[in-house]
Amino acid sequence: MDVRADRDLPPVAALAIAVVATSTSAIFVRWSVAPSSVAALYRVLFTAVLVAPVAATRHRGAFARLSGRDLAGAAVAGVALAIHFAAWFESLAYTSVAASVTLVQSQPVFVALGAWLVLGERLTRATAAGIAVALAGATAMSLGDAGGSALTGTTTYGNALAVLGAVTVAGYMLAGRSIRQRVPLFPYVTVVYGVCAVALFVLVGVQGHAYVGYPPREWALFLALAVGPGLLGHTVSNWALAHLESVVVSVAWLGEPVGATLLALVLLGEVPGPVTVGGGLVVIAGVAVTTLERDRRVDTTD
Repeated sequence: MDVRADRDLPPVAALAIAVVATSTSAIFVRWSVAPSSVAALYRVLFTAVLVAPVAATRHRGAFARLSGRDLAGAAVAGVALAIHFAAWFESLAYTSVAASVTLVQSQPVFVALGAWLVLGERLTRATAAGIAVALAGATAMSLGDAGGSALTGTTTYGNALAVLGAVTVAGYMLAGRSIRQRVPLFPYVTVVYGVCAVALFVLVGVQGHAYVGYPPREWALFLALAVGPGLLGHTVSNWALAHLESVVVSVAWLGEPVGATLLALVLLGEVPGPVTVGGGLVVIAGVAVTTLERDRRVDTTD
């Protein structure tokens, strides 16, 4: 964003736009009739095409400063992100929007677990309690219903795919955390999205899906996924993070499952069942505790 945007757009308003934009992702995926891996490929590819010119013009020198270690870490992050998109998009074919989005948004729990298991970060009692609560809610949701949709008998598989999406996006965040301290946002995501697009391109080929030949409506949905959740969602959220306390941004993202569920209710006629609602509330509570505790620790160590 430029200086004028920084002055004219309040960060809280920008964050609200980001959450709403990201809440549309599941709706666009549901509207698409293309294979989920194809939709994931073009979401990432179009987003990369949109951010690459900014990275090339404003941060040209950052690419030259990328070390071999940084490139390797970005590659790992890109592959993890590809698995995340492939698993989560596919989950929406088997379970409700409410269940899928809530479970995939449990990723802070897996970030905390990964930081403890892999990076040796201390796990406080409050963080452990938040993780336990969120996992209990996710377990309850795995027994859940189809959210009032036409989906039946396959929700456990869909919910498992959504959890896989949460685990792999946590891996993406952990892999890129140290790199992002040295590399600006746009060069970093350009490399990550490039690797992610290549991985998804290979997956589409392995699955035997066509790369082209989709009707204009599908291409419009692919572009909407890139512009809405991709640019207006995650990119604007990263901009807001530079202007707001991290705890504000973290808590705001808990609104995404709520927003996606409401949009699914209005646009898809999908009414979440009692197990999904109850388990989802427990997951959100656990994620909130985990996120708030981790942000508190970061703030006190700065």
